[in-house]
Amino acid sequence: MAKEKTDLLQGTLDLLILKALNHEPEHGFGLSLRIRQMSRGVFQVEMGSLYPALCRLEGKGWIKGAWGVSDANRKARYYSLTATGRRQLQDETVKWETLSNTINLMLKAT
Repeated sequence: MAKEKTDLLQGTLDLLILKALNHEPEHGFGLSLRIRQMSRGVFQVEMGSLYPALCRLEGKGWIKGAWGVSDANRKARYYSLTATGRRQLQDETVKWETLSNTINLMLKAT
């Protein structure tokens, strides 16, 4: 059974990026693969959405980027969480859980 393309709710991409970077620094393409893997293929973040989000998060001070060399021996910008980003991940996780629980409650209501 083929999985349908799933659009992300506004703001959800930031949470997914922060969560994916919580484990270790990653470059853009690797980050896209990690999000796909963590979501079991449901979320496939295109580079045209990912890179503007990375720039936005870096501008907010939630992540920082540094140049390095990828496994393919290519120059790549690796992103990692800052201390502010770790706190934001906690805050965003609480907000998401509240929203998700509320929606589930409403869907189960008769």
